Amino acid sequence: VSPSLSLSLSLSLSLFLSLTVFFDDCAGNEGLAFEVSHPDFQVDEEMNLVARRDMMDSGTVMFIHGVNEQADDMAQVDIVGAPPRSPQTLRVMSPGMENDHIFHMTGSGADQDPKGVFTINRVTGEVSVSQELDREAISSYTLEVSVTDLSGKLVEGPVALLVDVNDQNDNRPIFKETRYAGEVLEGSPTGTVVMTMTAEDADDPRLQNAVLRYNIVRQSPDKPSPNMFYINPESGNIVTVISPTLLDRETLPTTQYELEIVAQDMKGRDVGLTGTATATITITDKNDHAPEFTHSLFQANVDEGSTGVAVNLTVDDRDDPATGAWRAIYSIINGDPTQNFEIQTNPDNNEGMLSVVKPLDYESVVFHTLLIKVENEDPLVPDVGYGSSSTATVHITVLDVNEGPVFFPDPLQVTKMENIPLGSFVALLNATDPDVLQSQSIRFAVLRDPANWLSVNPVRGTVNTSANLDRESPYVHDNKYTAIFMATDNGNRPASGTGTLVIHLEDYNDNAPYVHPSVVRVCEDTKDSVVIVGGRDRDIHPNAGPFKIELGKQPGLEKTWKVSRVNSEFRL
Repeated sequence: VSPSLSLSLSLSLSLFLSLTVFFDDCAGNEGLAFEVSHPDFQVDEEMNLVARRDMMDSGTVMFIHGVNEQADDMAQVDIVGAPPRSPQTLRVMSPGMENDHIFHMTGSGADQDPKGVFTINRVTGEVSVSQELDREAISSYTLEVSVTDLSGKLVEGPVALLVDVNDQNDNRPIFKETRYAGEVLEGSPTGTVVMTMTAEDADDPRLQNAVLRYNIVRQSPDKPSPNMFYINPESGNIVTVISPTLLDRETLPTTQYELEIVAQDMKGRDVGLTGTATATITITDKNDHAPEFTHSLFQANVDEGSTGVAVNLTVDDRDDPATGAWRAIYSIINGDPTQNFEIQTNPDNNEGMLSVVKPLDYESVVFHTLLIKVENEDPLVPDVGYGSSSTATVHITVLDVNEGPVFFPDPLQVTKMENIPLGSFVALLNATDPDVLQSQSIRFAVLRDPANWLSVNPVRGTVNTSANLDRESPYVHDNKYTAIFMATDNGNRPASGTGTLVIHLEDYNDNAPYVHPSVVRVCEDTKDSVVIVGGRDRDIHPNAGPFKIELGKQPGLEKTWKVSRVNSEFRL
């Protein structure tokens, strides 16, 4: 059976092809299937050749292959009035190629992900771009092209096809951060590098699309000069332009300057894309101002015998309070040979806190004159020194305070025999009044006498016994009895002091020895009963052992018991 395939064509390439296919065979076209040489076209159920998607170009020649069990035929479609060929089209040529050969293309961008980026005209070998290309996503594609006959037999290839995507300037420079911070020391030489600004451009670094140039477009504030800083257009280094004398933190209107930085590609030409960031530059402090006392003379009154802060010393310093160029260190350079004073820095306000650390004595020295020096934690710059205002004089006046009497010696230690008669002399208390410039009398009293054994004459300070001294008393520890006495003066608002008396008690043989244990139990049916006993005495050597133990005088006792010595004990 000889089929016939005829075509009628009307063309509108801007959107679609409209073509009706006629195929006739003796069996009535049963089981008929069509294959179109262009992958973006198909023959639908109503025998119309239609595009699978909107297209601007389908080429000028297309083949339609119709086949069923009874028939097999091919027709060529000539497209008249096709638009000019897109510049993004490749033609794969094969010498001597006949019209019954078909082109195939494989690889990433064709039949592999990302699929459908490129298509090939199966008849002409033209390779077309069907999707928008992004060089920054994929910069090149490697494809393979081969040619087969209509039966699928390989005729030529595969041949590698490398597609490089040319860069377009579609990416603007981007700074990693929107705000950057840098700092420069005041007085730095002109040209000092402050910081470096860096932006990135995703375009091809081999082309001017990614070649950046930097520029400062705004400085705030613009005093004392609107151009205090300069940025190297190629490296992005920001350097100082202002002179070192004008770069003075203490005279500038602010210690922070804000710069608006623009990065532009295309080497900075007007057609280039731009990115913007802000740089904040802080003018840091150096120690170019010495601290100065607010007064040359400070005065204070201090009670004798007291300690603590006597006076706060104030200073001025024009340097940055957050740095060691401002923080003060004070020292006493004269007037304190006995080291009664100490000076520390208050971290909150930088004041010097002059304190008395050893109590002052009005009767010894009434007036103290100190010379104080103030410095900074950080050293001064070489051309600045400490002047006369960096020292100050402090006058300290000691105020008289009624001080309590002082015992001497303290403690007072004496040795006495226990059981001496009542009213016996024990000791003479000695207390003096530190207020030697005042005429005051002293009276004595017992403050603590645990066993109530003592009395004291309030005027003379003589201590006598008022009860027996007992070495064996529980109030005696290690043969020593301790009592405390008080001495009080008659000053305005009387003052008192305390002293300790320690009596070492010697032993007197006033305690009889005794047997220990005093009671023992022995069973009547026990043979050869033995009991160990010993002697005890509350006195001490030589008024205690060695002891002699013997049986009592009861009649017949010697017939039952016998005493014999076993070491220092006795066996009964």
